[in-house]
Amino acid sequence: MQLDRIDFEILGLLQKDAQTPNKVIAAQIGLAASTCHERIKRMEGLGVIRGSHLECDLRQFGVGLQAIFMLKLSKHDRRIVDRFMQEVAQINEVRSIFLISGQYDVVAHVVVRDTEHLRDLALDQFTNREGVDQIETSIIYDARHNFELSPLAR
Repeated sequence: MQLDRIDFEILGLLQKDAQTPNKVIAAQIGLAASTCHERIKRMEGLGVIRGSHLECDLRQFGVGLQAIFMLKLSKHDRRIVDRFMQEVAQINEVRSIFLISGQYDVVAHVVVRDTEHLRDLALDQFTNREGVDQIETSIIYDARHNFELSPLAR
């Protein structure tokens, strides 16, 4: 599947604001609205566009603290790791989870109300799981996000 310059322009605009009306995107790129719509639908069908997400103020959801859990697993059997990743990804407080290389095996970004909630989450949802050998926690003081992705140079 090959994306062209126009596809990347459409994607760039949608990454800035996924709610931008098709008509506005088409006008900014210089396409007919129907052609723009067809391109967007084609990219959705191909799996290039996999959804859109809304960014919310976490404080409005009662989040007062964000943290990173760095975990070492005692076993690295694929089935156990896959099940662990699937189960942990379903925990409400988990925003992202990554299986990584290096000193730790798994890194989880979590959101909680306060330090007591963080402690309870660590003890009740992570350290008591089969296969978790060690957990280290880092509090996030500040974060910046970049939701836009451009094609990487070859």
